[in-house]
Amino acid sequence: MQKRWFIKQTPSSELTAAIQHDLKVSPLMATILAQRGLTTHASIRSFFNPPLTELHDPFLMLNLDRAVNRLEEAIQNQQHIVVYGDYDVDGTTAVALVFSILKNYTDVSYYIPDRYEEGYGLSFQGIDKALERGASLLIALDCGIKEVEKVAYANEKGLDIIVCDHHTPGTELPACIVLDPKQENCNYPYKELCGCGVGFKLLQGWLQKRGDSDEQLLQLLDLVAIAIGADIVPVTGENRVLAKNGLHVLNTTPRLGLEALLKHAGKELPLDLTAVVFTIAPRINAAGRLESGQRAVELLLANTPQKADAIAIEIDEYNQNRRLLDAQITEEALLLIEEDPEFEQRKSTVVFHQDWHKGVVGIVASRLIERHYRPTIVLTESKGVATGSARSVAGFNVYEAILQCEHLLTQFGGHHHAAGLTMPVENIAAFREAFDAVVQENITRAEEVEELVIDVEVKLHHLFLAGESVLQVPRLLKMQQEMEPFGPDNHKPVYCVHNVYAASSRVLKGAHLKLDLLDPSSDTIIPSIGFNMADKADLVASGCAFDAVFTLEANTWNGRTTLQLMLKDVREGE
Repeated sequence: MQKRWFIKQTPSSELTAAIQHDLKVSPLMATILAQRGLTTHASIRSFFNPPLTELHDPFLMLNLDRAVNRLEEAIQNQQHIVVYGDYDVDGTTAVALVFSILKNYTDVSYYIPDRYEEGYGLSFQGIDKALERGASLLIALDCGIKEVEKVAYANEKGLDIIVCDHHTPGTELPACIVLDPKQENCNYPYKELCGCGVGFKLLQGWLQKRGDSDEQLLQLLDLVAIAIGADIVPVTGENRVLAKNGLHVLNTTPRLGLEALLKHAGKELPLDLTAVVFTIAPRINAAGRLESGQRAVELLLANTPQKADAIAIEIDEYNQNRRLLDAQITEEALLLIEEDPEFEQRKSTVVFHQDWHKGVVGIVASRLIERHYRPTIVLTESKGVATGSARSVAGFNVYEAILQCEHLLTQFGGHHHAAGLTMPVENIAAFREAFDAVVQENITRAEEVEELVIDVEVKLHHLFLAGESVLQVPRLLKMQQEMEPFGPDNHKPVYCVHNVYAASSRVLKGAHLKLDLLDPSSDTIIPSIGFNMADKADLVASGCAFDAVFTLEANTWNGRTTLQLMLKDVREGE
């Protein structure tokens, strides 16, 4: 699939020279810092080491005072509280976070809905279960913002609800205390918190109101960091503060459940946010996808090595099964697309099969976008209705597109990049046409082609300072690593080099491109790898010059660490 390369504007030479002089950094690093608006000592210090003092006052969030008062009332009156969360990573980490604090103060239990019996969000069954436990208050985490009917049901039964959500609200809010920075009239300065982050702000405000220390809460920031990475929210502002400090907790005082999970995944600490996204998050998600999100919470709360290990073994098995289902359903979905005579005329993908596993349709939607770059919805049948997940391409708001088709839906929710939806099976054909019409009307030409945003054009020898050997890890990479955590809106720096050659190349496992990249302008050779880029093997092996886009990685082999280029794309040289 052809990608469009976009190279960022180079900052003025005067600005980069000043940064280079003031901070004693390389010209390349000065350029990268300037592009990100980091031009003063204060801004750079705050970026590289964001202090917890930069967290916003939680009481700036609309209704936070009401939520804190209701929580304190429940505790003072010894009312049972149920902590309720979605079955994905954001929801289960949020439940583990809030439960871990409240259990020290009051009678509290937690509840994760069954993906297949109850579906996403608040459920009537979950509310009934809370009532059976004698609860007077339910705290809904990472869900609830659109559950008008279910909150009304809870109100009738005498169960109060505090919603801690971060998804886009509907036209009508549920009749309860709602914490969501995206709701109208909420002046909270940062709008991109994850669900676990909103739960954190509730606890932060409550402890502050009580005059209690927040030390124990800050030791749970590993859960918030995992949620930020897994939910693909921007790693900027307050999220950056939470993620950076949360990763420090994760890597210095890891909880037993995560240690066990990493052991069975064959991974070791320290982890950066990217490793969290690809190692921890899929395994936690696998519990809710294939079995029960309850097991994920139990893993995160495990207080003995034996319990942690037993649950980690289960969850690792779920993840292996999830991978098999993912591969199988992706293959079946691609076949359906290939057999659809109208597919080439569409600008969206909507596929349905009644027997697909509900737990992996979101992953499959992402896989399909890798092959066919367009807004994608994958549907299956569950309890007589069609249910599924949507994923979008960069820049296109899939939530708004689905909103324009809501007359065909039973339920939906989500945000700019992803959504979940339910509809009668008989509406699928009409929905496919309506959704595609919305996409056809609103998607731009730029959004139809995957864009590779490139920070800097370089020569390979520019990656090293004078006197540095290509057999060493350059200072540029070491400083770049201090820019972690990387994620949306703070991506790892991307480089481009023109007119290079492959000094050697081969294909690994039939899929991955391994080569030694040669820049003839300086005879610099650097090992490089491109995952799932075997289709470029003929181009690089032709002996002709080509251009390459890459990021920098540290590669450790036999106890020795060197620089490796992680290829993102190659194309014929100009």
